[in-house]
Amino acid sequence: MPVITYRQALRDTLRAELARDPSVFLMGEEIGVFEGSYKITAGLLDEFGERRVRDTPIAEEGFVGAAVGAAMLGLRPVVEIMTINFSLLALDQIVNHAAKIHGMFGGQCRVPMVIRTPGGGGQQLAATHSQNVELYYAFVPGLKVVAPSTPADARALLLAAIRDDDPVLFLENLALYNVKGEVDESAGPAEIGRAAVVRPGTDITLIGYSRMAAVAVEVAERLAAEDGVDAEVIDLRSLRPLDRRTIVESVRRTNCAVIAEDDWLTYGIGAEIAATLQEGAFDWLDAPVRRVAAAEVPLPYAKPLELAALPSAESLATAVRQTLDAVARRR
Repeated sequence: MPVITYRQALRDTLRAELARDPSVFLMGEEIGVFEGSYKITAGLLDEFGERRVRDTPIAEEGFVGAAVGAAMLGLRPVVEIMTINFSLLALDQIVNHAAKIHGMFGGQCRVPMVIRTPGGGGQQLAATHSQNVELYYAFVPGLKVVAPSTPADARALLLAAIRDDDPVLFLENLALYNVKGEVDESAGPAEIGRAAVVRPGTDITLIGYSRMAAVAVEVAERLAAEDGVDAEVIDLRSLRPLDRRTIVESVRRTNCAVIAEDDWLTYGIGAEIAATLQEGAFDWLDAPVRRVAAAEVPLPYAKPLELAALPSAESLATAVRQTLDAVARRR
C-alpha cells in the first residue's frame, strides 16, 4: 500500500469523488485559484473547472446556506470552511437548517452535504483561530460529526461523508496534515459511527479522537516499552453518532480508562464518554475515569504558553500512570 500524507489522502479522495459522481462539487474560500489555505484542493480547479470547484466570498453564512439549498435539490456539495472557528459565522445555517430540514419536513427532503474544516492549536494562530469547538456540532441531532486521525481514515471517512445522505461535519486537525501512513486505495467507505480499536491491550483503555488518538497510540507504545503496560487504544473516529458499545466493552475488559481530547475539559466530549462509562461499565471500574484536555483559557499566541495549554503525550502518560497506581492500591 502507498504511504501518503493526511493532506494527500484528502486531496486524492476529493478528486476521485469529483470524477465518480457529477453531483459532487466543492465550494469555499480560496479553494480554486489559490488551491486552498492548506493546499487540499491543489490542481482540482484546473482539472474540473469552475462549475465543480467554486471560490466563494468571505461570507460563511451565505455560502453554507447556498450549499444547503444545493443539497436539497440533489447535488452533493463539499464545503471547505477555512477554520472551524469561522464556522461559528454559519452556525444558524448548520444547526437550524442543514441539521433539521430532513426531520422538519417529514423525511421528504435530504441534505447530503459535507463541511470540511480544520481546527486545533499548536500552530501559533492565537485564541480565535485555534479552537476545538466540535462539541457545538456533536451536540446537535441531525448532524453527523467525524474526526479521522490517520491518512487511511481520512480517506475512508471522507468517502463515507460525501456519499451519506445526511449533513456531515468533517473535522481535520492542523497538526495532522503532514502525518504519513499507509492507505489502501481500493478500500471502500468507513462506517460512520464505528470506533476503531487501533491497539488491543489488557491493562487500561485510552480513548481519543483526531490528534489525541494519534498521541494515545504514541503513549501506549512508550508505556509498553518503559513500564510494561499493555494499553488498549480506542480511536473514536465519529463523535456523532458515538460508538458507545466499543468504548464500554473495552473498559469492561481493562477495568480502567483515560480519555484524551484537544477541547476544553468542562462539558467536553470526554465528559460524555465518562458518563457513558458510568452508565455502562461502573461495576467493572477499578479506578475513577481520568480525563486529559486543554487548559480552560483562550489559547495563547506565545509558543511556550500555547504548548503548556495543550494536552500532550507527557500529560496523558502521567494520567495513565496515576490511574494504574490507583488500581494497584485498590487491589
